[in-house]
Amino acid sequence: MKDQLVGKAEQLKGKATGNRGEQAKGKMRQAIGNMKRTARDIRDDVRAEAARRREREREEETGRPTTSG
Repeated sequence: MKDQLVGKAEQLKGKATGNRGEQAKGKMRQAIGNMKRTARDIRDDVRAEAARRREREREEETGRPTTSG
């Protein structure tokens, strides 16, 4: 979030001053912020799935009835 806000500020500053380099730098920082957010979301999804699998394995180990033919 911080990268996205700082990037937007840089982009607007560059636009206001006519500095294309500053605009590009701001856009790049925003893109980096978006990538970081996506990576965090993926990491959280993987951790949640791993926890669900561990829970299922524990349930199976404790004698939970399974459906076998």
